[in-house]
Amino acid sequence: MTIWGSTRLIIKYQQSTVLKRREGVRVRDIVRQTTPRAFAAHCHSEAYMSNNKNNLQLVQRLQEFSIPLIAGVIVALVCANLNFSLYEGLVHKPFYELGSLFSEHAPLTDATDTAHSATVTHQTALVAHDQSEPATGSHGGGHESPWAHFLTMHFLVNDIFMVFFFGIAAKEITEACLPGGSLNPIRKAINPLFGTLGGVLGPAAVYLLLNAVMGRPEWSKGWGIPTATDIALAWLVARFLFGKGHAAVSFLLLLAVADDGIGLGIIAVAYPDPAHPTVWSNAIWIVPGMLAAFGLRMMKVQNWVTYIAAGGSLCWWGLYSAHLHPALALVFVVPFLPGPKRDMGLFVDDETPTHHHSPLEQFEHSIKLGVDFGLFFFAFANAGVPFSGITELTWIVLAALVVGKTIGIVSFSLLAQKFGFPLPEGMNNRHLAIAASVAGIGLTVSLFVSGQAFSDTATQGAAKMGALFSVCAPLLAVVLGKVVADQPGFALSLPWKTRRSTAN
Repeated sequence: MTIWGSTRLIIKYQQSTVLKRREGVRVRDIVRQTTPRAFAAHCHSEAYMSNNKNNLQLVQRLQEFSIPLIAGVIVALVCANLNFSLYEGLVHKPFYELGSLFSEHAPLTDATDTAHSATVTHQTALVAHDQSEPATGSHGGGHESPWAHFLTMHFLVNDIFMVFFFGIAAKEITEACLPGGSLNPIRKAINPLFGTLGGVLGPAAVYLLLNAVMGRPEWSKGWGIPTATDIALAWLVARFLFGKGHAAVSFLLLLAVADDGIGLGIIAVAYPDPAHPTVWSNAIWIVPGMLAAFGLRMMKVQNWVTYIAAGGSLCWWGLYSAHLHPALALVFVVPFLPGPKRDMGLFVDDETPTHHHSPLEQFEHSIKLGVDFGLFFFAFANAGVPFSGITELTWIVLAALVVGKTIGIVSFSLLAQKFGFPLPEGMNNRHLAIAASVAGIGLTVSLFVSGQAFSDTATQGAAKMGALFSVCAPLLAVVLGKVVADQPGFALSLPWKTRRSTAN
């Protein structure tokens, strides 16, 4: 062995010794039993494992801060403002036609042409899209081939991918209802559900009021747009402000899921598709889907895939064939998955070797990474709006989300307290005000409802822009947090402070 090779081996040996000492392993015993070549291979394996750990930490950070979702919004906005018709083609054309789509669009030359072209292509795309395809939210054809609709990004993201997104949300609510969970006993859920009712009625009232003052009569049917809350971003901001495991996080998560469920119900009831009216009799397929999941649980089946394939497929078909949005399909199935005896926490992976992961936990562990990164495509497919489309409707939607949500949730939650239904243990009215302001983030389902409420693409764009701007709601929450942080009985929990104190 050369001097350089020996030096490298010694360095590797020293690094491995440090690592193994931390783990309580006698490295010298390992070295005595191995040859230099074997020990070099062992050191290489240690370095490989260290790199994998670093990569895993990077992925966890991307998930923790919803970077894929935020990146998808940014990319969609850039693409839509550079060339709106190209963006529309990427989202709504079947995959096998994308090659011809790129060949039809020449690159833009300068900033002036870019802005002008974005406006012109936006107006052109409105006419072409309205003449050639149904509304964005409709289920059905619009392409020459009857199967082309099922091969578009819009369908695969909104009608397939979002099923698993809401499935994870249903899993969190299911565990919160277990012994030790924030919603057990069920009496604990009464106050958040009152808040949910206020989180729907408050924004709707503010929307209609502002529209009567500064809007147009045809915009009045968009009252359902600000009724929803973005689950992923709301949970992220709440955990940032309150810390992991805080009762306000559980309160907000239940409220967000219920809000989105009501939002999807609003789509079915208040915004029926004239070309595809709701066929309520087809929704009966949900019943055998639930019975299939219940039967599998009685048979003590431990494979979560079986529940999703059997029960989830039937529920999805029931919703889709009834012309209801199928994104809620797994909400009817996930509660039947065998779970732990006690709530293990919100969005937390238990890495204890002795812990047995139930099918309910395995379901989340298996798909959460794909869902978190798949939110990039959801944001890209739904958030592409030209800035030239901003109108008074944009500010009406934004105000209804940020102001209406806060007022509605706080008012109805206080009303529930008057009726004898207190806030979850560990949560006070100051936490309530901050959580209510966080609920003003209306991205996911608000984008869905915008596509259903208005058939005109320009009006859709203005409404969607208001939903996108609602990501500023956390700024209000942070301001409220700073105002009350120094008050008695309130502690603002910041993640990095917690980690520093733990390290010390």
